Amino acid sequence: MNFPFLIIQFLTGLASASSLFLVASGLSIIFGVTRIVNFAHGAFYMLGAYLAYTMTETLTGAFGFWGGILIAALGVALFGTLLEMSLLRRIYHAPELFQLLATFGVTLMVEDLVVIIWGPDDLSGPRAPGFRGAVDILGHKLPSYDLFLIVLGPLVLLALWLLFRRTRWGILVRAATQDRDMVAALGVNQKWLFTSVFALGAFLAGLGGALQIPRDSANHVMDLPIVVEVFVVVVIGGLGSVFGAFVAAVMVSELNAFGILIFPKISLILVFAVMAVVLVWRPWGLFGKPEPVRRHGFALAVRPWQPFNARERNGALFGIAFAALLPLLIGLVAKPDYFQTVGTEICIFVLFAASLQFLMSVAGLASFGHACYFGLGAYGAAFATKYFGLPMEAALLAGPLFGLCGATLYGWFNVRLSGVYFAMLTLAFAQITWSVAFQWVEVTGGDNGILGVWPSAWASNSRIFYWFTLAITVLGVIALRRITFSPFGYGLRAIRDSDLRAEAIGMARPKMQWIAFVIAGTTAGLAGALFAFFKGNVFPNTLEIPVSVDGLVMVLLGGIETVSGAIAGAVLYKILAIWLMNLTDHAKVVLGAIIVLLVVAFPKGLVGTLQEAIARRLARAKVDAA
Repeated sequence: MNFPFLIIQFLTGLASASSLFLVASGLSIIFGVTRIVNFAHGAFYMLGAYLAYTMTETLTGAFGFWGGILIAALGVALFGTLLEMSLLRRIYHAPELFQLLATFGVTLMVEDLVVIIWGPDDLSGPRAPGFRGAVDILGHKLPSYDLFLIVLGPLVLLALWLLFRRTRWGILVRAATQDRDMVAALGVNQKWLFTSVFALGAFLAGLGGALQIPRDSANHVMDLPIVVEVFVVVVIGGLGSVFGAFVAAVMVSELNAFGILIFPKISLILVFAVMAVVLVWRPWGLFGKPEPVRRHGFALAVRPWQPFNARERNGALFGIAFAALLPLLIGLVAKPDYFQTVGTEICIFVLFAASLQFLMSVAGLASFGHACYFGLGAYGAAFATKYFGLPMEAALLAGPLFGLCGATLYGWFNVRLSGVYFAMLTLAFAQITWSVAFQWVEVTGGDNGILGVWPSAWASNSRIFYWFTLAITVLGVIALRRITFSPFGYGLRAIRDSDLRAEAIGMARPKMQWIAFVIAGTTAGLAGALFAFFKGNVFPNTLEIPVSVDGLVMVLLGGIETVSGAIAGAVLYKILAIWLMNLTDHAKVVLGAIIVLLVVAFPKGLVGTLQEAIARRLARAKVDAA
């Protein structure tokens, strides 16, 4: 590496930073005002790229190209506006994570819709008129389009600064970023303010995607990598800070540009390691501000929980018995192997989702990286089997042990944060762990994974393994419920509802939440160990973000304000996903639509809505009896 090469690498990083900043600034603005964790922001970026491809192929000449880019961005802004008005407005008063669930459903739908409309192949757009060649810098060639992007980024930053500092709309947006309740109290129409902010954020995401066409091809999986990178940028820069997003975009892009050269073995870890360090050192990001004290607790609307009464306990026992007899009943009418395999997978994810629900609903900690402990459990079982030759019975203990160790280490840092910063730090640690599994090929096998992790001979029959998994899952869920209704569980719920009051009466919030984090991580590790023996192998994808998102969807579908709603959420979600994959090639669009409909129809989740209906009926019966 010589000096001119380093200069070129630096400029390439700056060009990437400009594109990243466009997308990240949109997300930062949206979250800063509306508090929506917009998972669909990557889909906006992808739509911008596809629309730009169509427009630039349809329109001709320089005007056609640049006009096509602008039209594509405006098209995405229109889509974002319609999405906000038709869907998000209906669920602004639902728990914040339900908006994440709704935008996740939209993302699934968009991923399949672009395949239906544009096909599965990568699409390469035309070169930008006026920027087709390269310029010579110190003897090295740099695409002239990169220089255009390097100039464009600061210009967009300046335009946003003028918009927010020199217009009344901008002042209202900045005020809403600081305290949206106060802005509403002053008579500002929040609905239209939110809609306009969402449209601007979608426009910036679409513009970022459209401007990538001359550099990269458009494809139907480009949304997830960019949304993860954008979340990292926004968190490092500080939520709601456009300038922070610009600085963080430069940091992240330069780390990516030089990391692959200087630290090729750990290049994937660098960005997330930096995010973790920033969050631990300055939890609200480099240019953000601490979150105001919450006016109400995380779950003020939660109906006081009670342990099962006799009737509910009998109902639960009936459900367990039915699940245990299911292979025998199915065997009377069909080949049971397939259904037993599906049932085993559902049981594993019930345990995984129950562990995440314990963390979210009882401890009040929403994790975006719970797959970390699931994957650690899977690798723990695989290491014990392959490297130490332990049988399944002993290797299964290694799974929760790995989950416990990971949760103990990461949890110590995580519980020092709260809200979305806590969620993003859990994501950072999950991505660091995934990067280690992916790049430490000598130990983990890298992308080839670890094969041959099979159960003991007595459990190799699919029916026996189903019953074995069901028994462990039932015991795990019972243990989590007993902890929930123990004095420790009551303390956790007190902290969840009001951490200030709980600390005022002497409760050690960080320590108690740390223990809860370890319990949840250990349980997820047990589920991961079962998953390793269920599949017979372990790959880095057990640690990936989609597994964490699946867990969140299961909890939210079941009901975050319930004790064990995740059981119903996991069963429903896995059945839907498996059934739709067998039914159609476009399962995502159907699954996404179902998720969106469920969010709108059951904003408290399926079990939460059912419990509320039963409570209303009982209350009405009491009134009638009186």
